[in-house]
Amino acid sequence: MEGHDGLSVGAGTFLDMGKHAAHIVWDWNGTLFHDNDAVIGATNAAFAEIGLEPITLEQYREVYCVPIPRFYERLIGRLPTDAEWERMDAAFHRHYTAWRAACRLADGAEVLLADWRSAGHSQSILSMYGHDELVPLVRGFGIEPHFVRIDGRTGPSGGSKAEHMVRHVAALAGVEPARTVVIGDAADDAIAARRVGAQAVLYTGGSHSRASLEVAGVPVVDSLAEAVAEAERVAAA
Repeated sequence: MEGHDGLSVGAGTFLDMGKHAAHIVWDWNGTLFHDNDAVIGATNAAFAEIGLEPITLEQYREVYCVPIPRFYERLIGRLPTDAEWERMDAAFHRHYTAWRAACRLADGAEVLLADWRSAGHSQSILSMYGHDELVPLVRGFGIEPHFVRIDGRTGPSGGSKAEHMVRHVAALAGVEPARTVVIGDAADDAIAARRVGAQAVLYTGGSHSRASLEVAGVPVVDSLAEAVAEAERVAAA
């Protein structure tokens, strides 16, 4: 169903669990949605647009950062021009859309989402993936009812998640930032969590290496099951 601002709200009923209810804000790409192959393939297609050599997933995970133009700067030694950015961004999204069909949810994600909801907790998704593409993708996996809200990026790509997180958390009626934990695969998720006074747990299965995540100064885990357990612990602290 749709919220008053046009952003998608999950079909699940949001129970008023009071001040001690824990809430998870899930990242999508690289966290709930295991799309590493599609991301690296689309990234290399974008690089090819301006004559760059392809990179491996390991190289990607070592240098990836947001905003995305900064990531490209790390690789090519300068920021892409506006024209290059437009070409690369268009190529990335075109190829990613083609290859994402072969990608699936992260191992165990469906059970973890169902168990968290059954325990009386709430959860939502905030992604930098385009909203109009994100919502039907989540719906297609049959997991939409587990979420009280689903927000994808609106507006241009290439920014940071913090401003989106402010709006997302503000729209979560009855959710306290202090009882909220952001689970994501990028240091930017921890930055966004701090912006709203939430906690963060970072997962090594996506876009960042463990070493690049640990500099964020928040718990780093190797599985979503560990992430949920850690989220429950820090939300109760």
